[in-house]
Amino acid sequence: MTGDTQQDELEDSKMPLIDHLIELRNRLMWAIGAILIAFLLCYAVSDKIYNFLVQPLADILAGQGRRMIYTGLTEAFFTYVKVAFWAGCFISFPVIASQIWMFVAPGLYKHERKAFLPFLIATPVMFLTGAGIVYYFIFPMAWRFFLGFEFHPDGSNALPIEFEARVGEYLHLVMSLIFAFGIAFQLPVLLTLLVRVGIISTDALASKRRYAIVGAFIAAAVLTPPDVISQVSLALPLIALYEIAIIIGRRIEKARAAAEAE
Repeated sequence: MTGDTQQDELEDSKMPLIDHLIELRNRLMWAIGAILIAFLLCYAVSDKIYNFLVQPLADILAGQGRRMIYTGLTEAFFTYVKVAFWAGCFISFPVIASQIWMFVAPGLYKHERKAFLPFLIATPVMFLTGAGIVYYFIFPMAWRFFLGFEFHPDGSNALPIEFEARVGEYLHLVMSLIFAFGIAFQLPVLLTLLVRVGIISTDALASKRRYAIVGAFIAAAVLTPPDVISQVSLALPLIALYEIAIIIGRRIEKARAAAEAE
């Protein structure tokens, strides 16, 4: 009876291919429109977004009379454009995610929609968590580490080594790291989803724990600046998130086993 009900629900949701294409076009238009509007709004306040992104470095260099430079005539302009587009994608993500969901949801069973919705909600939450950790904890430690390589000779003819940041390079590094940490923090969402759909089991995750630890440190070495503090600051949360995914996955498996038993 349950199989017949699911089949009837699927049959009711069928639509011709041309209707699918029209639906896809409409969803893409809404998503692109949201990005464009968010981009224009962010460009209007791009100087404030720039101030926010550069604040971790400005706090360390406060009172030293430092500055940002640009060496290409158009570099500053395109930097503001990239910053505005990057921030616009952040702001418009809820609209983009909702459009993706509204396009995919009609093709799912009711119980599948209920299963996937929590993961859709958890995705931006975990992304913002990773972005917040890199901004408030990793950046201050990493910037102090790299600024420690400045050289100011006393009473000698040696030339000093002093940091003068190019605005384009600095903001590219900052935005790349924020994006990388946000993606890295999707690990528990991905693993829990794989457990939920039955592709992988928690026993398999637990048995591969040692490889996961090694992989976490390798990912941290690739994604973070080359200092030990930054790498450990990413590797440890990734390992903790891996363990959290196992715990949540076991609860999902218990609930599934109980439902099958009934």
